[in-house]
Amino acid sequence: MTVQHDSSVYEEMQASEQFQELRRRYRSWAFPMTVAFLAWYLLYVVLSGFARGFMGTKLLGEINVALVFGVLQFVSTFLIAWAYSRHAAGKLDPLADELRAQVEEKTQ
Repeated sequence: MTVQHDSSVYEEMQASEQFQELRRRYRSWAFPMTVAFLAWYLLYVVLSGFARGFMGTKLLGEINVALVFGVLQFVSTFLIAWAYSRHAAGKLDPLADELRAQVEEKTQ
């Protein structure tokens, strides 16, 4: 069975209030988190370039502030990915599933 896709179905869906709500939910999480992560990353870069004394401060043996900040970059990346997956599962996926079902219903 061949399903024909009518672009007006997708245009109608994109204009719908549900789709706009999905976009709002995504943006309200993604944009602030992106800004926060970039600020954190740039802080690390700036401190590495201009605060060498501070970044070279030894904490435990040969472990210094720069190494801890560098490892925290990886940790924060994984935490953001985990937090986004929880956000998506709870706030985005249910609405996206509803929208998908509506599109599939209209295109069959």
